Amino acid sequence: MRVALLYFADCPNWREAGYRLRQALLEIGRPDIEIDYQAVETDVEAAAAGFAGSPTFHVDGADLFDTPAAGTLACRIYATGDGLSGVPDVAALTTALRKHVGS
Repeated sequence: MRVALLYFADCPNWREAGYRLRQALLEIGRPDIEIDYQAVETDVEAAAAGFAGSPTFHVDGADLFDTPAAGTLACRIYATGDGLSGVPDVAALTTALRKHVGS
């Protein structure tokens, strides 16, 4: 199983996204899963990778939040309990991971 965090360097949210993804993996009892950090640097790479904005979370190549790929370097927005944010909360990541990874 492959868990990837796709991002572009100018996104201010990707590091926090990695931290929250790690927390969510711990919560589902899968601390053994490594996170593959993938820098996306061009619109061509974004289109090829299924990039839906930074940060994008993939499990075995599928978007964890089932968002269509944007194919451009842009920040992504997630709905959270506190409103819109550049990073999903740990609870949303945990729920999405359980659907894709199992627990």
